[in-house]
Amino acid sequence: MTEKIHAGGLRSNATMLYGHVESYADRVDHMAKLRALQDKTGGFQSFIPLAFQPENTNIPNAKGPSGIDSLKTLAISRIYLDNFQHIKAYWIMLGLKLAQVALAFGVNDLDGTVVEEKIGHDAGADSPQQLDKQEILRQIRNAGKIPVERDTLYQPLREYPATAEAAQEQDV
Repeated sequence: MTEKIHAGGLRSNATMLYGHVESYADRVDHMAKLRALQDKTGGFQSFIPLAFQPENTNIPNAKGPSGIDSLKTLAISRIYLDNFQHIKAYWIMLGLKLAQVALAFGVNDLDGTVVEEKIGHDAGADSPQQLDKQEILRQIRNAGKIPVERDTLYQPLREYPATAEAAQEQDV
């Protein structure tokens, strides 16, 4: 189905839920299939690894991924999925601090101004349900990166200065 969508000229994002019952080999297999499909269609905009939230599940002994496991998964996906332009850190499932650190592990997209997210939180995520634009800018700057606002097709809309003071001057 995804191949037909891409053949029709539409773009999509690829996801992978990890940290539940799969093995590392399963993760690599998943990424290998995504990589092959991206080579064939070029239709994926980004790869979004989704950290499993074990709190409200019926899976026995479910633990979810550790922070180190998440960072390894993100870094490996950046290296292995070299045909994906964007690797996204979904801060809602990773938590703000880990998503911020992920920007140094190959991630180049921090999910944006989500408004009252429910799915991850129903599963047990303990991150905020929403962040305003200024907080996301602050998180990215504090990670030593320059925030760039984009549209859904990854076209840059606005680059923000590296410091909060410069941003205030720009907004005046």
